[in-house]
Amino acid sequence: MATDDPKAPATADDGLGPIVSAAHLADGALPALSEVEFGLNLVGHAFDRWMIRCMTAAGEPGLTATEVNVLHSVTHRGRAKRLADICLVLGIEDTHLATYAIKKLEARGLVSREKSGKERLISVTARGEAACRRYKDLRERLLVAGAQDLGISPEAMSSVARLMRVLSGHYDQAARTAASL
Repeated sequence: MATDDPKAPATADDGLGPIVSAAHLADGALPALSEVEFGLNLVGHAFDRWMIRCMTAAGEPGLTATEVNVLHSVTHRGRAKRLADICLVLGIEDTHLATYAIKKLEARGLVSREKSGKERLISVTARGEAACRRYKDLRERLLVAGAQDLGISPEAMSSVARLMRVLSGHYDQAARTAASL
């Protein structure tokens, strides 16, 4: 159903077809998956920019999106974390990326590392907690309010999140298969 509203999303019936970044990938059995992939790409980059700029506004400039994610993960539930658990939760395959992020966060006084047996546990510092609190406050003011104005129910958002987690499993399985070819 076509619409004259310029803000309305494009649909297959409006003559534009699926909105994708690679038409050759959409020319197959499931063009909608290419639309999802393009959306994920846009959302991923926008989310990275958001995290970096929000943390900068929260008083911690110069962090990458990975470093911000690691800081939030270490802060989660106020318990020390193992490197392997941080990588697992965040889907970081290359532990060197997480190790580098942790070293940078530690140098800035946002996290600390302590030895526990053969492992090192990573904990958030008071400075790191304060940065995460400022980030949360900014997120509430700048992002949450606007997201609520979209009129999308929390249940619908949770449904999208579930779909994204399920799709991530399919992409991981396809990646494992592709690596074995």
